[in-house]
Amino acid sequence: MKAVFGLGNPGLRYTLTRHNVGFQVIDLYRKVHRLKEKGRITCSSLIYRTEDLFLVKPMTYMNASGEAVKAVLESYKIPVDNALVVYDDLDFPLGRMKVLPGGGAGTHKGMLSILSAVGSEEIPRLRIGIGAKHREQDAVSYVLDRFAPREWEKLFPVLKRAVDVIEAFRSSDINAVMTCFNRRDRQVATERNTGTLKNL
Repeated sequence: MKAVFGLGNPGLRYTLTRHNVGFQVIDLYRKVHRLKEKGRITCSSLIYRTEDLFLVKPMTYMNASGEAVKAVLESYKIPVDNALVVYDDLDFPLGRMKVLPGGGAGTHKGMLSILSAVGSEEIPRLRIGIGAKHREQDAVSYVLDRFAPREWEKLFPVLKRAVDVIEAFRSSDINAVMTCFNRRDRQVATERNTGTLKNL
C-alpha cells in the first residue's frame, strides 16, 4: 500500500486558499479517476481508500500535520518511502512543481511537523509553487488568502500534472516519478517563459 497526504486546513473558511493546495490535489485526483468511495475519519484524517492507495487529508490543521501523518503510517504499517506528501510551497514560483525523494522542510510548518513526527527527512514529497515575485501581504495572510482568477490559470495545469504524479507513484518508485515529472516541469516552465507553451 501507498499513501498520498495532501496538506491543508479543514473547514470552509480555508477552502480553495493557497495553503490548501494539497487538499485540492486530492479532490481533483478523486474527480479525475471517478472515485465514488466515501471518506472515513480516522487517525485524525479524512481517508479515501482504494485497493492499493490511501488518499489522506490530515484534519489536524496545517502546523500539526505530523500527528496525522505518523498515525496513518503506523496504523496501516506503511513505510515512509511509500508515502507522498503534496503541499504548497511559498518559496517556489506559481505554475511550477517539483518531486523530491526527501530533504528539509524549508519554511513550511506543515512539512516541519511531519519530519519531526516521523523522525526522518527521507519522505517523498511534491512541492507545488504558490510564490509570487511581488506580493504586498505578509506570508501568513498570503497563504491563507484565495487565488485570484489569473493565478488559477497558472495553477490548474499544475494541479492536473500533480494528479498524474500520484497515479505514477502508485506503481513506480519516487526516483522514476521524479525523473519523469521534473524534466517535464522544466520543459513547461521554459516554454512558458519563451512564449512557446503548447497544450500539455
